[in-house]
Amino acid sequence: MPEDPIAHSELAALTRRFEEVAEKHDREFGIIKSDLTAVRLQIGNLDQKVDNLMSTVSGLEQKIDRNQAQIVELLSQLVGQRPDAN
Repeated sequence: MPEDPIAHSELAALTRRFEEVAEKHDREFGIIKSDLTAVRLQIGNLDQKVDNLMSTVSGLEQKIDRNQAQIVELLSQLVGQRPDAN
């Protein structure tokens, strides 16, 4: 069975087009993959910063509680009354 030159050229054109599109998509997927990697790194850094911030806030809350207790104690001594005495 002889080859049809038109079908052969159409097949070659389709093959070239497929390879061009596949190459373009591979580049685009590569860009998307690298962008996702960068986003993951930023999220990881953000998670670490949030954890550090939460630790700092917890420490500040403890200091505020101690300071408030000291203020109540000092004010109670100043006026001569205990806050828990009714």
